[in-house]
Amino acid sequence: MQVKPRHQSTTLKMSSTEYTTGYTARSNPVSLVPLVVILGPTGGGKSDLAIQLAERFSGEIVSADSRLFYRGMDIGTAKPTAADLLRVPHHLIDIADPDEIWSLGLFQREANIAIQKIFAKHHLPFLVGGTGQFVHSIIEGWSIPAVEPDHRMREVLSQWAKNIGHGELHKKLRLLDPQAASDIDSLNERRTIRALEVILSTGRRFSDQKLRGHMLFNPLLLGLTCPRPELYRRIDERIAKMVTSGFIAEVKRLLEHGYDPDLPTLSAIGYGEIVAYIQGKISLDEAIILMKRRTRIFVRRQANWFKDTDPQIHWFQSGISTVDDMGELIREWLIKLKLD
Repeated sequence: MQVKPRHQSTTLKMSSTEYTTGYTARSNPVSLVPLVVILGPTGGGKSDLAIQLAERFSGEIVSADSRLFYRGMDIGTAKPTAADLLRVPHHLIDIADPDEIWSLGLFQREANIAIQKIFAKHHLPFLVGGTGQFVHSIIEGWSIPAVEPDHRMREVLSQWAKNIGHGELHKKLRLLDPQAASDIDSLNERRTIRALEVILSTGRRFSDQKLRGHMLFNPLLLGLTCPRPELYRRIDERIAKMVTSGFIAEVKRLLEHGYDPDLPTLSAIGYGEIVAYIQGKISLDEAIILMKRRTRIFVRRQANWFKDTDPQIHWFQSGISTVDDMGELIREWLIKLKLD
């Protein structure tokens, strides 16, 4: 079944407003904005696949990868290239400096705005990424509590982390809130501290405070995966390519610009290891081994967010026909929504 080219345009009536779009209205107006979600483990090929699908369906991409927010962090995050950005408009990429840390609440607000603006421009929004909390906050319409930062408590917790180590601090969180501890990487000291801060400030578990709020979108969840050995092989190859493509020079530039190596962004997977190598704490071989190990742990954590048993997720194995198969499912979904 052929998909309409991007230049073909018809009119969609939604409530009392008319939109010019790549889809044909059949009858009933839809009440929620349609949203295609491409999710799955890191290294699985989501970005390339999403670009191809967005080209077919007059789409624009909103990134749900927290690593892509930050300017100057390109190689270590496998950020879309300039050529990729010319093929399809992308949103929430290169929107902050490495010392401007984006919270979940800020991401949710800006992503919601971007998705609705894309649809208002008569294009199909795609949410693409593997950061579980970020994806779920959008598709489930989380109501994120606005707990004001308690800087004094945060300083105390930060000092405690220095005294006992981030691993022991994460164990304290697990005692108070096992679900939050399961969702947060034990190496992510910033998020561990924030969870403890909210718990101690409110007297309630951090995980209980992310309630479902008002749903804004009608999502189609498409998962991309491949056998774990193949995924690990791809990850290893990507890390090797990063190192030979200037990753070390990229981290050096960030440090030369005065960014603190203890920033959460420079402690992220890959960046933390290269910082340690530059500082002479470990060898390059050791840094690469640690990068591979941390990425594997991250993949297993992603599997907790995106379960292969989740009936809402349509899972696809990465392969030659994946784009066509996903494209057919999107087209069928749009027909059901009376948008094709």
